[in-house]
Order: sequence, then structure tokens, then C-alpha cells
Amino acid sequence: MQILKKPLLASALLALASSPALAADPMTISQSRISMDVASTIATTAVAACREKGIPIGVSVVDRNGIIQVQMRDTTAPPITLNISRKKAYTSIMFNGKGSELASRADSPLTTLGEGLAFMPGSVTIAAGGKIYGAVGVSGAPDGMVDEECAQAGLDAVIMDLEML
Repeated sequence: MQILKKPLLASALLALASSPALAADPMTISQSRISMDVASTIATTAVAACREKGIPIGVSVVDRNGIIQVQMRDTTAPPITLNISRKKAYTSIMFNGKGSELASRADSPLTTLGEGLAFMPGSVTIAAGGKIYGAVGVSGAPDGMVDEECAQAGLDAVIMDLEML
């Protein structure tokens, strides 16, 4: 009887160990993404918010990987605002924080990485309902905090709908 138990026990343990139900990690993941229309609404609203202040800006909306989803420049905003807004948005999503919260890292070794980082005010992450979707960066105002207000206005235009998802 003892001889029969060992192979049976070994077979049972092997079957349990190879069972997909006991796998530690799933084989696939799902990520929520905002649509191009939502990204456009964020960007357009950010431009409008700064226009109300008399400030022409560039704005970039990036996905959770830091890839540009929508980018636009107000008619008279300097072309450099596009590159700066992209870097602000990229930094915000890579470090999951507002630009104003990340500004203290500007003197850190991170700036030597050459990854297109911009540790300065003017960006906010797009996060709602426990999900991170991306970030929005704004450039063009004389003060980065004003850029950040416009970025926040863009996010505020869609945040309630995103929270409902």
C-alpha cells in the first residue's frame, strides 16, 4: 500500500503545480486607454484655458508609455512649446506626478540620462478610477504653474467621465 501512495501523491502534486489556475502571473494583461477624441478634448480645453489668460501654448497628451497621442500648438505659440510640452508630459507619466511635484528632481542625476525629461511645472497625469491613462504637458506661459493650471483645466474637462469607467 505504501508503494502505491508515493506515485499517486507525486502525480497529484505534479498536476496541481502545472495547473493554470495556480499560475502566479496571468499570461496577458489588459490596459485601459483614452480615445483620440478624449485626448483631443484635453488638449483643446488646455489651449482654450490659456487663451483666456492671453497665453498661446503648445500642449501634448501622451499615453501611459509616454508616446504622443495628441499634440497641438496655438496659432502664435512659439514652435519650441511643442518639444517642451512633450517632455513635461513624458516626465509626468514616467514618474507619475504633476510637474510641480517633480521639480525638486531637476538637480538630480536623472537629468543626465538624456531621456527627454523636464522636471518642471506644467504637467499632470491623466488618472481616474484607479487607472493611469497618460499625461498632459503644457508650455508657453511665463510661469510653469500657469502651464500646469491649463493642463489641469484640460484634464478637468474629462475627469468625471473617466471616473465613471
